This record gives sequence, structure tokens and C-alpha cells, in this order.
Amino acid sequence: MKTRIAQAYPDRVEVRGRDLTGDLMGRVTFTEHFHLLLTGDEPTEEQRFFLDLLLVSIAEHGLMPTNVAARMTLAADPDSLQGAVAAGILGAGPVVLGTAEACARLLQEPDPVEAAVRIREAGGKVPGFGHPVHKPVDPRAERILELARQHGLEGRHVSSARSLQERLAPLTMNVSLPIAAVLLDLGFPANSVKAVPILARTASLLAHLAEEQVDPIGLELGATAEEAVEYER
Repeated sequence: MKTRIAQAYPDRVEVRGRDLTGDLMGRVTFTEHFHLLLTGDEPTEEQRFFLDLLLVSIAEHGLMPTNVAARMTLAADPDSLQGAVAAGILGAGPVVLGTAEACARLLQEPDPVEAAVRIREAGGKVPGFGHPVHKPVDPRAERILELARQHGLEGRHVSSARSLQERLAPLTMNVSLPIAAVLLDLGFPANSVKAVPILARTASLLAHLAEEQVDPIGLELGATAEEAVEYER
């Protein structure tokens, strides 16, 4: 059985048909390598710029549930770095971190604004809107759209994101909607959109876990959660 992504031979490794050591290593950045792995093509300069931008925008956001879960897991098993990373990534769902995937589906509707209105009228939550901290604007979302404008990235999906922002004001448009819009306008398939926040947050989790190893708070986080539950009762 074979995969189109890579093959290992006694004297070389081929990645998407390219020689890993003779071509890719020392020439491409990790962001470019990720694009090649995911899509099969090396990115254009525009694709590389925005992929870098989006990875940076979503990597870190403080003690979010993903980071808390990872820290608590490492506190319970200090030798399981990989398990702690996995625990954090498992929290990438439709509420935290994984929202960009739902945003991509919304942006692919024939009329995203009409679809969003239907969701609200049915009592649902429109993906990409609302944030517990950032109000009235999410600075990350604003910066992505600002750079999209500066670089002339104004395709159908970015335009739809702006229209949604206008129609749903004063709700805060969070970072997930511009991430999805930019990726779709750059030609990424919708089923790959979630890969970007997952990769970005993995880097952040490793940083939190490195800190946890020298300045642990995982057990304290667990105790605080227990106290909160007792208080609510």
C-alpha cells in the first residue's frame, strides 16, 4: 500500500515527489512544507504569507480549555508529554478552536448572510460570531481583514465575511471567520480549514507544557475547578 504524501527508501525520503534532503531541507520553511504536505503543491508567496499569518493569529490565547486540559493531563502523568498534547487537541471542537470548519461551511452557502439569518431566527448560534473576552471587536479578526485588504485578497469568501460582520453587528466577529474566509479564497479545500488552528495550537500546547514542567499549575487548575463546582451547588 502507498500514500501520495511520502515514501521512504533506503537512501532517500520523497515528499510529494520531492527529495526531502536534496531539495526541501534548507530551502523551504515549515509553513511552506505544511502547505506542500496538505495540498501537494508548494505555496505561492501570497499563500505562504497568509498561512503564516493565520497560524500566528490562532496559536495562543491564554489559559483556554485546550491548554488547561493539557496542563492537567501532564500534572496527572508528568512523563506523558504526547498524551498531554493529545488531550489538548481533543478539545478542538465546534465551540473552541474548531469553529473555523463550521465557518467554512457557512461561507460556502449560496447566500451566507441569508443562511446566518436563518440560523439566528431558529435560535441557533452563527459560527464565527461572539466572544467571551473580545468586545466589541476581536483584534485578531480585524487585523486579518486589514491585511487581506492591503494585499488585495478580496475574494468571494472574504467579501462574505465582511457582509456577515455588517449584518450581524453588534455581535463580535471572532477570529475563526476571517481564518476560514482567507483560506477558502486562497484555494484551500473546506475540509482542510480545521487543520490550521490544530497545527497552530499544537505549537502553543508545547509551550504551555514546557512551562508546566518548571512552573506547574495543573493540579491547582483542577482544584479551582472543583471549588467552582462546589460553589455553584
